[in-house]
Amino acid sequence: MLLLVAGYILTMMCLQRLAIAGPADFHFRAIGANWFAFASWAWLCFSLRRYPVNPDKKNTGIAPSASHLFVLSLAQGLFLSLILNLPFCLAMNMGWIRYDHFSQIIGWLIYLTPVLLTIAIQSVFLWRACDRRASSIALIFFVTISGVAMQVTTNPPHFWYPKRVESSDADSSDKSLDISQEIFEAQAALLQEKMGALQPQRPGVIDLYSLNFAPYGEENVFLNETSMVSQVMEKRFDAAGRSLLLVNNPGTITSLPWATPLNLQRAIQQVAKRMDLNEDILFLHMSSHGASDGELSAGMWPLSVKSVTPEDLKQWLDEAGIKHRVISISACYAGNWVAPLSDDNTLVMTASDADHTSYGCGSKSELTFFGRAMYDEQLRDKTLSFETAHAAARPIIKQREEEAGKSDGYSNPQIAVGANIRERLKLLEQRLSSIAGAPQPVK
Repeated sequence: MLLLVAGYILTMMCLQRLAIAGPADFHFRAIGANWFAFASWAWLCFSLRRYPVNPDKKNTGIAPSASHLFVLSLAQGLFLSLILNLPFCLAMNMGWIRYDHFSQIIGWLIYLTPVLLTIAIQSVFLWRACDRRASSIALIFFVTISGVAMQVTTNPPHFWYPKRVESSDADSSDKSLDISQEIFEAQAALLQEKMGALQPQRPGVIDLYSLNFAPYGEENVFLNETSMVSQVMEKRFDAAGRSLLLVNNPGTITSLPWATPLNLQRAIQQVAKRMDLNEDILFLHMSSHGASDGELSAGMWPLSVKSVTPEDLKQWLDEAGIKHRVISISACYAGNWVAPLSDDNTLVMTASDADHTSYGCGSKSELTFFGRAMYDEQLRDKTLSFETAHAAARPIIKQREEEAGKSDGYSNPQIAVGANIRERLKLLEQRLSSIAGAPQPVK
């Protein structure tokens, strides 16, 4: 029994490593996860045994003991895991299949198909071995579905993760996040330090304040994108000294505040105190994976982070009194954010509509397709207009998605521009176009 459990764990280690093309970091703490599946399966085998164990009575043709049943099911499960998962892991390693080529629904189907097929086969085995009463069948169903639900909802850590790209902020020796009391205290002080460094507004000048928010810490692409967007805002939109970056990433744990809902709310409140609410503009860029209901992925294991919703963001902006807003959402299904945030004083732009995925958010990507086309290629040096940049980025993104073989259709980036914010942004564009050094007051 112990050998089979050890073999099962080693098999999972090998399959997870095989699914990652290129260098990977080993995460030893994952050994502490997924024991619920073993425990619940052992309890199920014990509960389904037809006869009590009686070594003195030699019966033939009866169901095996609980330990015998558990060993047989483990051996069967180990064989099924290899047969069902090995081809897909090999295809992932060779680069023939990538999760970011699929919609979220297809991705879940790919993930759950071998799991559910294994459960179905093993359930038939257990049903044949037990007394086949309705209560036994219900018990098999309950335990197996609970195991799948536990794995899906808890998002247990993997043994292997793609090797993180070294950067000036990252410690290359840090392969996993170790959150201590010192880290928590340092993070609280870091947020206060960054917010305290924000410069106040300049009377008579339309200032743009920049907030960048990357709540998903398992891939560097979101750190890369928000850092790049922040640089563009500072250099092109005169936001130097009025820019704040909130990021979840193990490489920036000592240099950047965490991207949590509470930190974002506090940052919005602090920006509101520094800006002229009737004159200045808040720019907010959010970058993460997105679900079909619009929810943005958030977290950095073992740190648990709640997701920000459009309703949360609108409430915080309204409470802070921030009037002029430019909100950018780079995520799959980001079109769900447009309607809740749109008004006369807001420009909302997204990397996709409400029914399609965006592209370029995989572990090997430096920037998303939207971030690269919109900010790195358009706003960096070609235009100061968000509307013009968005219109120019759309065909570029479409062409690149088609060339990359995106399977669920064009992401279809969206934009909604209120009349008031359009006029305010034109004034900002005029000021930025006219300055060669120090900003000049708007007349």
